[in-house]
Amino acid sequence: MVISIVIISMAGTLAHFLYDISGHQKIVGLFVAVNESTWEHIKIAITPTLIWGLVDGFIFGANVNYFLAKVSSVLVIILLIPILFYGYKKIAKKDLFVVDIVIFYIAIICSQLLFNFLLGISPVNFIVCYLSCVGAFVVFGCYMLLTLLPLRNFIFKDPLTNRYGFRAHSGVFCLRKKKKDNGKHKRIS
Repeated sequence: MVISIVIISMAGTLAHFLYDISGHQKIVGLFVAVNESTWEHIKIAITPTLIWGLVDGFIFGANVNYFLAKVSSVLVIILLIPILFYGYKKIAKKDLFVVDIVIFYIAIICSQLLFNFLLGISPVNFIVCYLSCVGAFVVFGCYMLLTLLPLRNFIFKDPLTNRYGFRAHSGVFCLRKKKKDNGKHKRIS
């Protein structure tokens, strides 16, 4: 479990910057943060959790509770990040960068704790197993759909640009050099 937490955390941290590193490749943007919205921060925790599913699926896939554990672990991330983020902002009345980072790691730790707990409970019946398997596909489908067509609400809104999805990319963490061209900034490849 510690290995999964460390690997998912490191991959999620890297996923925060991969869109810029890739030169804004949309295929990369499907799986990593393309802006600073809450949804994009949820994505950078979900993506490595799903990818890690290739590893833990090989190890634990024969466990009847595997899909229940995997879907539940992803749902914990989806719920916990916004609850903790907006909860502390309501109390603190401001954004605290360190707290944002801690919330990301808390969500991953809780996700993996729940995953391991559910693997160890008594085997679930066929219907729960089946619904969990279907749920995994529904969650992944919603993940892709909401990345391509983000809802117009606060969770999907980039606080830096007040825009949504790929169009909200601000270039704040852009690693490419910019040069002036007739008074306008222009990216150089």
